[in-house]
Parts: sequence; C-alpha cells; structure tokens
Amino acid sequence: MFSSLATRLLLAAAAVIPAAVAKPEQIRAVQSPIFHYYLQAYPQDPKIPVMGPETTSEYFNIGGWLQSANTSKYLNIGNDATSYKTLTFADVTATDAWALEGDTIITGQGSTWGRQLNFLVCQLSADYWQVYLQTGSEVPAGKTCSNYQSLHLPCLC
Repeated sequence: MFSSLATRLLLAAAAVIPAAVAKPEQIRAVQSPIFHYYLQAYPQDPKIPVMGPETTSEYFNIGGWLQSANTSKYLNIGNDATSYKTLTFADVTATDAWALEGDTIITGQGSTWGRQLNFLVCQLSADYWQVYLQTGSEVPAGKTCSNYQSLHLPCLC
C-alpha cells in the first residue's frame, strides 16, 4: 500500500504530466460539400465548431477529449433530444468520449453515445459549416445541411 505522502506525490505528478503525447493535428473532411475543410472555431462565435478553410484551421490534441492547440478550448457534445448533437468549444472538457479509429474521429464504444463516426454539417456562411455529432438521421428544418460526414486526421499514408 502507498503511504499518504506517496499518494500525494503521485497525484501531484499526475497533475503536471500532459495527458496527450502525440503532436497536435488538423482535423479535415473528405466528402463534398466540405471536402478538405478543417475543424475550427467560427470567427463570428468562437463557441461554435465549424468546418472551414485550411488557412484558418486549428490543430487538436486527442486523448479521450479533443482540445484545440490554438485556443486550449475543448470540443464538447451536447445533450440534445434530436439525433444530431450540438458540439461546442468550452474552457473545460465535459466530453471524454473522443477516440480514433485509424485516422477517423469517432466517439468510443463505451461512451454515452456508443461508437459514432458520422457528423452532420449545416451551412452558416459561404465558407463555414457548423458541425454536429450525428447519432441517427434527423436534420434541422430550414437549413442547408449535409448528413453522414466523417472527420479525419491528415493522411497517415
């Protein structure tokens, strides 16, 4: 058994050791209409995750959570009643479900959402599409959207 001092030292060390060791990566789309658009914060509202031009893309650390290396914000999944779940950027992580399957961004099998790899995007402006996690087939009424998108790290070829 660890002594109280040893336990405190281990907890202190764990607090300063980074959880992710891989380098930050861009996250991109591979299908039209957002082919080679990249995950980033919407310039008009930085809480909204969007797919947009590579020139303004962000880089992300993945370790159960997705954290922007540019802004230190975390990508969280909302509790919407619809099959599409609102994603938001926030100062703290409320979502530890993010994982990789090859180069594909997914929610892990053991998460609240199960293994999900589909996303919904809805156009906000000419170059920006809001991103939602898709767990079914619903889409918001009155918006221009594209269902069943997948998000990927750059080619691991």
